[in-house]
Parts: sequence; C-alpha cells; structure tokens
Amino acid sequence: MPALLFRTRFLLTMAAASLAPALGSVARAQDTAPQTAQASAQNFAAAIAIATSEAVVSRLSPSAIKPYEYLVKDAKEMKGFFTLYQKDEKVWMEIRPEQLEKPFFFSVNVSNGIGERRLYGSQMLGSHMAEFKRVGNHIQLVAKNTKFMAKPGTPQEIEVRQAFSDSLLASVPVASTPHHQTKAILIDASALLFGDIPGYATQLDAAYHQPYTIDPANSSFDKVRADEFLAGFQVNAHFFVPKIAASTGAQNGLVQPSLPTTTPDPRSFFIGFYYSFAPLPAEPMHARIADDRIGHTVTTRYDFSDDVTMKTAVHYVNRWRLEKSDPKAELSAPKQPIVYWLDKNIPEKYRKSVAEGVLEWNKAFERIGFKNAIVVKQQAENDDFDTLDARHASIRWFIGADAGFAIGPSQVDPRSGEILDADIGMSDVYARGARRMINENIGQPLAFSPTHCDFAHEAAHEMGFALGLLQARGEVEMGTREADALAQSYVKQVVMHEVGHTLGLRHNFRSSTAYSLSQIQDPEFTRRNGMAGSIMDYTPFNIAAKGDRQGEYAMSTLGPYDYWAIEYAYKPIDGAREKQELERIAARSNEPQLAYGTDEDAGGSVADPEVNVFDLGSDPLAYFKKRLVLSRELWMRLQSRQLKPGESYESLRNSFDYGFTQFASTVPVAVKYIGGVKFLRDHAGTPRATFTPVAAESQREALALINDSLFNVDSFKFAPELISRLGVDHFDPANSRDISVANRVLAVQVAALDQLMSDPVASRLLDAQEKVADGKKLLSLSELYDALQDAIWSELKSGKDIPRLRRNLQREHLRRLAGALLKPGVLADVRSLQRENAIRLQGKIRTALNKPLSREVKAHLSESLNTLDDALKAPLLRANV
Repeated sequence: MPALLFRTRFLLTMAAASLAPALGSVARAQDTAPQTAQASAQNFAAAIAIATSEAVVSRLSPSAIKPYEYLVKDAKEMKGFFTLYQKDEKVWMEIRPEQLEKPFFFSVNVSNGIGERRLYGSQMLGSHMAEFKRVGNHIQLVAKNTKFMAKPGTPQEIEVRQAFSDSLLASVPVASTPHHQTKAILIDASALLFGDIPGYATQLDAAYHQPYTIDPANSSFDKVRADEFLAGFQVNAHFFVPKIAASTGAQNGLVQPSLPTTTPDPRSFFIGFYYSFAPLPAEPMHARIADDRIGHTVTTRYDFSDDVTMKTAVHYVNRWRLEKSDPKAELSAPKQPIVYWLDKNIPEKYRKSVAEGVLEWNKAFERIGFKNAIVVKQQAENDDFDTLDARHASIRWFIGADAGFAIGPSQVDPRSGEILDADIGMSDVYARGARRMINENIGQPLAFSPTHCDFAHEAAHEMGFALGLLQARGEVEMGTREADALAQSYVKQVVMHEVGHTLGLRHNFRSSTAYSLSQIQDPEFTRRNGMAGSIMDYTPFNIAAKGDRQGEYAMSTLGPYDYWAIEYAYKPIDGAREKQELERIAARSNEPQLAYGTDEDAGGSVADPEVNVFDLGSDPLAYFKKRLVLSRELWMRLQSRQLKPGESYESLRNSFDYGFTQFASTVPVAVKYIGGVKFLRDHAGTPRATFTPVAAESQREALALINDSLFNVDSFKFAPELISRLGVDHFDPANSRDISVANRVLAVQVAALDQLMSDPVASRLLDAQEKVADGKKLLSLSELYDALQDAIWSELKSGKDIPRLRRNLQREHLRRLAGALLKPGVLADVRSLQRENAIRLQGKIRTALNKPLSREVKAHLSESLNTLDDALKAPLLRANV
C-alpha cells in the first residue's frame, strides 16, 4: 500500500511539472483579468485531473471508482435534466448533489414487443414519483410511496413514514469520483436500466409459463437523448430462457407451458423499453375532488392528518393542467394546450379520421371557455424524438398476430392527479383485422377494471358482423368506397373514445339509454347529439332492420354526458366557490341524458339491465329483439348467397360465426333482467332510490324472449347445404377444423344457463321482496325455474323427437339441477325448489320412456333418469336418514 501511494504521488508531481507553463500563465492572467484567470484555473484543474487520471486508473481494479474526467473523456455530452455522456456503447448518467433525494417523474413504456398475447409494442406501462438516493457507494432508484399522506410537520406525517414503505426499483454502484467543481458523480446507465425494472418477466410467465429472464449482457441502448425537460433511454432488452420447459400433458388441471409463435427462435427475443426521467411540476396542480355521480379516473390517496373524518380516502380527478391565457375572457386560448402527436407509423389513409376524432373534444372545452384546448400535431419523418417519451402525448399504431384493440392510458402526478403523459395505442382497425377476429370464446364474460378498455377489440366483432350483413344484403362490398367510409367512421369513433380516457373519463355504459331506437335511426339527430349519451359507452354499429331507415353506422360526435364530465373536471372555478360550484354541476346527475353507469355496474354483482356494453336505445329488450332479427337475417341470407367463382368459402364461415357472436353479446342483455336491479348513484335530494328491482312484467318479458329465442326447440336450424360449405383457411392448421354448430349453439346456451341458475340471481330474486311494498308483484324464484325446465324439456310434453342440440342443452340443465341438490353451500330455497322440480322431471321422463323413441333418445332419457335418481338419493344417504 505505501508503494502504491508513493507511485501515485510521484505521478501527480510529474504531471504538475509538465503543466508548469500553464500554471505560470494562470498566475500572470490573475493580475490583468480576474474572470479569465478563474476560467483558466478551472481549465488547469480539469487538465491536471485528466493528465493524472489515466495513470491512476491504470493502477486500479476494473470495479474501482474512476475519476469523473477520465470516464467522460472523448464522450459525447448531452446536457439536460440529467446530463448524459455517451461513448461507443457506454452511457454515463450524471447526478448532481442537489438532484439526490429530489423527486422526479419516472416512466417506462414498451416500444417493441412480441406481437401476441398482449405483449405488443407501443404500449404504456407504469410511472412513479421517484428519486435517487445515495447509500454508501451505491445509488438507489427509489419509487416513493405517494398513496399515504399526512399534513407536513405533524406527528401523523411521522407515523405515515414509519407505517408505509417505498420501493427499490434499481441499484447501481457509483462509477466516478465527484467532479472537481460541481461535485456531480456518474453512474453506468446500463447497470441501472438493463435490469427488469417493469417486471416484464412476470407478464411473459403469465403468457407462456416459461422462465424467461432479462439478459443484461446482450441488452443495449438503441437511442438516448437529453434536454432541459427529459432524459430518455430507448433500451433493447434481451429476454431468454436457457432451456424451454417441456409440456407434460394436462395433469391436475395445471396450465402447461407454451411458446411464442412470432419469433424465429422461441428461446430468445427483444423487448423495447423507453425509460423517461422528467421533472415534476415545480408547484403541484390544484387537485379537484372527484364525485361518484360522474365517471372520472381518479388518483386515490389516504390522508391520516386527523382521526375524525369518516374515511381516509381522498379521490382526485385525473386531468390535464389547463389554464386560460386570459382568465377574464369568456373564450380564451389556454396557456398550454393539450397536444396530441400523431406518430409517423399511423397509415396515411387514417390520419385525417384520427385527427378528427381528437379535435372533436374541442367542442366540450369551448362550452367552458377554452378555444383550441386540444391541438393535433403530426410527427414528421425526420423528427428523431420517440412519441413514447414522457413529453409527448401521442397516438400510435401497433400490430399483433392476435391484436384487435385500442387503449388509452395516461400517467399522472400522484400528488394532484395532473395528467403528465398519455399514449393511445391503436391496433389494425380496418375490416381485415375485424374479419379475422372471430370470437372463439362465445359466452365468456367480459373482465372489467377502471383502466382496461376493450372497445376496439369488441367493436371489431361488431364491424365484422355489420360488414357481413351488409355484404349479404348486397349493400356494401369489401374494398369499395362504402366499406372504406365505414372503416373511417369506425376509426374516428374509437379515437374519440380513447381520447376521452386520456382526458380522464371512465366508461359510461348506461349512456346508451339516452335516446330511443327511432331517434338513433335519424342521421341528422345523431350528428347533433350522438347515438348515445356518451362516446365513453361501447356503441355497436347501428344497423337498421331491413326496410327501416338507416342512420349513422358509428357515433360521430360527443354526447351530452361528455360535455358534463368535461365541465366538472376542467371548468375554471374560483377557489372560494369551488365546492359549491362542483356540487351544482354534479347535482344534474338525475337528468336522463346524463345517466351514468360504469364497468363495475355492467360486469359486477349488481345486474342492472340498463348498463350494458354494445347496446343502443332506451329499451334494451327492444334492442335485443332487433339484434336477434339481424342475426337470423344474416344466417338466412348466407343460405342463399352465391359466391363469385374462385371466392373462398372461408368468408361464409366468418359471417356465420359473427351471427353467434351477436347472440353471445346480446343474450346477456336479456338475462340481466331476471333478478335485475336498477342501481343509481344519486345523492340525497332526488326522489329516486339507490336500488330498484326490475318490474315483474319486464322480467317475464325477458324470460319469455330467452326461452323463445335460445331454448326453443326450433331456435337453431340451418340448411345442410350451408353448413357443409363453411370453409377454412387451409394454410392455417389451427383453423382448419370442421365446424361444429352444436358446440356454437351450446356455448351461447350454457352462458345463459350459468347466469339464470346461479346463486346470485336466486339471491336477488329473494332479496327483491324486501325492497318493494308488494312482493307478490315480483318474479318468483319458482316461476323462473319452472319456466326454464318446461322450455328446455318441452319434448317430454309434445312427444317430439329430441335432436342432438336439444339433448346437449338438457344435459347442461340436468347438471345444474343435480348440482343444486348435491353441492354444499347452495341456498336453502334453491335446493328445496330444485328438489321438487327434479321429482317432477323424474315423472315426466318415466312417462316419455314408455313411448316409441329412437335408440339415442331412449339412452339419453335413461341416463338422465339415472342421474336424477342418484341426485335425489344422495343427500338422504349422506345425512344418514
């Protein structure tokens, strides 16, 4: 050790001697020009540091901290929010002392993906309020816990810090000694960002059940940039698995490993991450308290400042900072508009429709005094910024082998709910994309969350159905001007919807009840008012029944609810009267055109038949009837449709399946009437109740409609000439199977049975008697079970043959009937009523077995009778009775 110190001291002395002339120049300059002398002294210090660093570094181990000047020598300097130095493949990030433990905005988005299973490019991931913290010779990237708070300087603030932890995102060694003047240090950006900060390996595991992991050694920077407001890193992250897990066959219901189908080698692929480091607003935006009568996305924090409030949760409306340039003017341009950049990857043919969809929202902002609140800009081919960085709200196209959706997420300042960035992703949207996405999960329930949006995915099915029917009618042909106009209207509608999300609006699935079916068939009316109360609904393509007037196919403008929601979030209000004014705005919630119900109301435990995805009109049952007519019209026309010579039969199959997709999406509308409860968000002061059971006559109408359209013996009959010609894609082995009409029919029927015979429906029917004065006017549980059993087993009374489709349905009903007798935890009233129905069905089957029957039917009824006998005996044996 003494020898090393001696050699270092010797090298420093020799370097100083070699720079003696410069030192003399500095001394002389001090007498004549103090400022020049100071600059020369700084240059001297830097020069001596560089001159000595190479000699010192040659004696240090590779992992030792190096002199700052040595690391940045000959590197390209990029000054900015965090200054960067790049030399070859190496990127150094400078952290000044004043930047330590100072919060900033940190976000990560996916620029490049795999192209399947929701692992797509152009997707926004997450963001944090983060900070750099030095611990010894390491720099930690820490995500601050902003969810819990208390008034600064109080004991409660100390309690909150002690109770809730921050999170460590990454940690890297300090790479350099402090800069001789600024005291800044350097860290290796690759060591910081080549780890799996987003936790993407978890998404890969969920998709493929393979142990993919990130590979820092083969990851790299595609591009880095820095300016006053951003340090951005485009990382090409390599993921790999050293050994592919082999499938062991289905065992104990475990999900088996699978492999990517879109990569050359499934063991290896690259994911593009864009990391942004940006300053937070110096002064947090004034937070606006949310109201549950209006649908806004919110930032929720828990305030422990006092212990006398009923709840600690505080909900802030997520919104952009929008301030008038002239606060006194009735109509003023904003100080800073909301700018949406159209990415250069958007096909040129759609850019006009995309821009129109964005700018449509300016109508709502003009109502509250903002002129040109939203601006659209087109990214040019020579623009080198990435629209996924934190400085550019954007709209981007993306493609996936199985992608058919759009998404409108945003990232916010967690202190106030201020939206700082938003990136809308639009997948392939024209009829090609719509037509390839046949719903293979007919009857599967939608999964809802406040931030998830499947509008474009589901609308693609709607578009496929619309084009199939219009083509069968001879009104629209693929590739024509009319088909292109339909696609353009679809693009605008989807963009309007997703922009609404990025402005802070949630879904509104009750808004479709704002207008009657006759109103929405009037194109002049819908151009002024929209087809629904809100573009934030999932509105289907508006197809008229044959012979009726055809209105707009897609929603082309905002609805009245959209103006109301924007007013609440963005209207400039003086602080002294803000609470009173917001209450005045929210109190309009009982106006019919402002009706609101969101994701949890459509797909949660409350079955409100007025809150649905993809319905239209003030009477959902009437819409359901209309759609069933359209589905049957499509099937009827397909049976007589003549294809052009050489045209593939695959087009027939696609259209045929879209008919079932319509059944699958509209049957739940009618099913929700059974045991349905209207759920409102009114506050005190309105005459309406929070929970109101659906009227008995409406429930009976819905039940009759279901039985007649879904469980009737003549519900599904198709000409063999059509079924035998439903072609396939012969180049795709996965989709070359023969079609099974029975399976498609059963899928829709099973989804309806699962709901109608579920415990939640039974509970609502029983509980409804407590919410009305005369319980006898409600649909009873016994009436529901009797009507279903009589419809499904109608052949026992009529003496008709029982074809395969009917036998499948009867087995499913029998399985649920037996389950009510055997499964633990079944409601007592359900078990007792179904026991009586089982005994009644037992007698009818015995009677039917005495009649002449085909061998298949006799075997089916005998097995059914045996199942009922076993189910009726089992509880007695188990109870030792």
